[in-house]
Amino acid sequence: MLFAFSMSLQFGAVPLTWNDVLVGLLSFNDEEISMASRIFIDLRLPRALLAVIAGAGLAMVGALLQTATRNDLADPFLFGLSSGASAGAVLVITQVGDALGVWSLPIAAFCGGIISASAVLFLFSMQKKRGDNNLVLCGLAISFLFGAVTSFLIYSGDQRAASSILFWTMGGLGLARWDNLFFAAVGVLCLVILLLKRYRELDTLLVSEQTTHSLGINVHRLQSEVFLCCAFCTASIVSLTGVIGFIGLMVPHLVRPFSGMTHKLALPLIALWGAVILLLGDVVSRTVLAPQELPVGIVTAALGGVFVLYLVWRKPLDH
Repeated sequence: MLFAFSMSLQFGAVPLTWNDVLVGLLSFNDEEISMASRIFIDLRLPRALLAVIAGAGLAMVGALLQTATRNDLADPFLFGLSSGASAGAVLVITQVGDALGVWSLPIAAFCGGIISASAVLFLFSMQKKRGDNNLVLCGLAISFLFGAVTSFLIYSGDQRAASSILFWTMGGLGLARWDNLFFAAVGVLCLVILLLKRYRELDTLLVSEQTTHSLGINVHRLQSEVFLCCAFCTASIVSLTGVIGFIGLMVPHLVRPFSGMTHKLALPLIALWGAVILLLGDVVSRTVLAPQELPVGIVTAALGGVFVLYLVWRKPLDH
């Protein structure tokens, strides 16, 4: 974690030395500082912190959704959370504009994510049989619906905004600033509170639903709580980073063989490695085509694709 964080501070279009980092830390509150220190304070440090927050949050969301639905492939993409945020962001870029200043894009993306999550829960509540598969199907339906809305907005809006839309839908950490980091941090804090209060109940979801009911736990209410917290966290992160995929899918599978299945032990380690992977992915995105920046979602998607192929290849060997 410390190694990845230090690499994120040093590498980029303008490489920084350890001396630049140290001078930047010592002159944090000074008004007149060097250009290298300004890059470190205003760009690199908040970006690295956002990578830590977003990576940890998305990884924990994936782990909790996989537990709540008993589906090993569950992640924010599967439940329409990311697609709803994308629709909100594209609406601002193509139709509304900066009506709320620099906060227009994050607020619209956050509202889109919350609306899509509410739609999934409403659709799920209308089902007579509320099984795990029904929740997944509801999420897929809402995901496709908001994907269609996003495509319509792109083709009916200002075509000059295509590059902004493309970068948003592929994810990036360029919006990181000191005044908006709390937005993503509050979402992760919501998951931490859920873990501290309900980790024992979450462990019971790892066994059969009948066993969970026999312990006096309302499975559907617990699933709804998990989904709402995951929706809030995803919306708060995606509103700043755009759509960064596969972190929530990969990291839980990579960590559980070392941490075990219990959430009190697994989730902190999952959060740690989610942060590490996104930090390293961001370093790659800034250096591979420097000085041009590659959307970090492309890097995580490439890693995720290879990982899913590995899972598919491994499964027949397990049987």
